[in-house]
Amino acid sequence: MPRKLDLRSGTPVWSAYRSPFVPAGRLVRDIKTDVLIVGMGISGAMMAEALTRDGLSVACIDRRGPMEGSTSATTALVQFEIDQPLVKLSRIVGVEAARQAWRRSRLAVFNLRGRIAELGIRCSAASTPSLYLAGTVLSASDLQKEAKARRHAGVGASYLTRETLRADFGIDRTGAILSHDNLALDPRKLTSGLLLEALTRKARFYAPVEAISIEDSRLTVTVATNQGPTIRARHLVLTTGYEILDVVPTVGHSVVSTWAIATGPQPRKIWPGAAMLWEASDPYLYIRATADGRVICGGEDEDFVDEQKRNALTPKKATILAKKLGRIFPHVDTEVEFAWSGSFGSTCTGLPTIGTLSGHPRVHAVMGYGGNGIVFSQIASELVSASIAGSDDTDTDLFAFKT
Repeated sequence: MPRKLDLRSGTPVWSAYRSPFVPAGRLVRDIKTDVLIVGMGISGAMMAEALTRDGLSVACIDRRGPMEGSTSATTALVQFEIDQPLVKLSRIVGVEAARQAWRRSRLAVFNLRGRIAELGIRCSAASTPSLYLAGTVLSASDLQKEAKARRHAGVGASYLTRETLRADFGIDRTGAILSHDNLALDPRKLTSGLLLEALTRKARFYAPVEAISIEDSRLTVTVATNQGPTIRARHLVLTTGYEILDVVPTVGHSVVSTWAIATGPQPRKIWPGAAMLWEASDPYLYIRATADGRVICGGEDEDFVDEQKRNALTPKKATILAKKLGRIFPHVDTEVEFAWSGSFGSTCTGLPTIGTLSGHPRVHAVMGYGGNGIVFSQIASELVSASIAGSDDTDTDLFAFKT
């Protein structure tokens, strides 16, 4: 694993809430399993739950431990709206592919909501509207065209004029797109809930364990670990986030630094519907509320991955984010109670890369880069589990690694 990052720093807001403990044991001998998952964050958790649901034996390893990577740093805006607006994405990948990507993203939110309800995972999940605000990148007229494109794709969207936006949400912008049925949740509680569900189905968790080499053949994959023992599996799934094993191609992907803040609880000052906000500006800005009325605000990305430089900028970035929050919601208390930074991956299309690696038919990788990481993790759990089962998913080629 050539890219080893200090994935986050500071204190993410989720530390204010207790999530269930996920036990992981020591790897002291060679083992065999149907599927080995490398990475025990949100992507690995969704994969473990999906594959054990299919009746497969699953082992998971992580070089840190469960939920100790990027998962704790996410702000968990579980939205179907992809980073790249539909109009722009259509120019990059074609109209039909762009429409299908948006439809699949929307379906994934519905599927995740259903899975949370079915398993009874208590992660403060709430159906939430979202507002895409006009900014320096997209004007009000651009948003009107975007809303029309979404409706033509079968994805609901309503354009709000300045007057309606001010009257309904108390926000002064030239226009916005209103969408419904997104999810706000606690990512650590969701991840632990999924991992614990997989554990009840006899999944095995080992940490800290690092994969140091991979050998695959027509029938098996053998992974050597830094602990000494090897793991032999019929399939290997890599869910290592922004830390990439050298077997995975990285063309078209980049990692940057990002920041976020959270206020203290102020439930009486939360705007109508606790709508998620995303401003179409550069740098972008997003805002959401937690179940107990904290306000999370993030963005201000910078194109570098130097952890020391990133961490040193956190106080300055926190001040900027608080000021931007105050300009949108003057009535909100913007005093910062939590501030943190992290590594964040992106692609030129805003789409994830998910699938089997070329030349390695039993090695599957999940690169859910972009602002929809949790949604992309859900899509990955569907695509990869279908592939391992020998089934066809109609969207496999849409998200596959390009050769």
